[in-house]
Amino acid sequence: MTSAELRRRLIRPGLRAVPTPRANPFALGYLALLLGTTLYARFGDQDTVHRLQSLSSTDAHNLLVHPALSLVGSGLWVAGPVWMPYFWAFALTVAPLERRIGGLRALGVFGAGHIAATLLSQAVVVAAVAAGGAETDLLDAMDIGVSYGVLTSLGALAGLLGPTGRKVALGAGLALIGHQLLTDPDLITSVGHPAALGVGVALWPLLRGRGPRGPWRTRRARTARPVPVWGAQGRPKAAPAEG
Repeated sequence: MTSAELRRRLIRPGLRAVPTPRANPFALGYLALLLGTTLYARFGDQDTVHRLQSLSSTDAHNLLVHPALSLVGSGLWVAGPVWMPYFWAFALTVAPLERRIGGLRALGVFGAGHIAATLLSQAVVVAAVAAGGAETDLLDAMDIGVSYGVLTSLGALAGLLGPTGRKVALGAGLALIGHQLLTDPDLITSVGHPAALGVGVALWPLLRGRGPRGPWRTRRARTARPVPVWGAQGRPKAAPAEG
């Protein structure tokens, strides 16, 4: 492979995939917000951090008392003290999705998955507690993070890729879910993670063939059709030739 072919096949596509503020304002802006809250969680007053995260948690109790606040607030934190894995998660899922459908629609996909997977997982928790299959403490278990939105973005992105890319994306999502089920079989995420990926797949019909510009329309070149010139007898006649 010559140097020109290397640049054309590998380097240039790789550079185009790097998130930039112009192409990925939503992904990079969200990552900056998560970086800020992660630094505050690490270096800020821990009592205040605990109160804020407890208020933001989407546990069943908070969803009953202040659902909007908890649904929005839970997406402002990362689950754990490390931010860098989320940079790569956004770079490989949210950013390429945003480049294909635009920032507002990427936000809609992310938010839809975050909300739907949260509500479904907490409904399962409530049902399990009511049936006696889980401890009542699970109703107040801390539930924050952006993994649902990331997995939904991955599932949605898979529908916009070719056959090979779609298999790789869905395989990666299933591998992440399987790893979580084997290493940390938590009821909430065991329901929420598959649900989030499924929401992304369910959005395929709404996202396919719709580009980032215009009201859900792709940028397609339209060929102009000749307009017939009607003669006196109501039959079309040829347009005059250009001189």
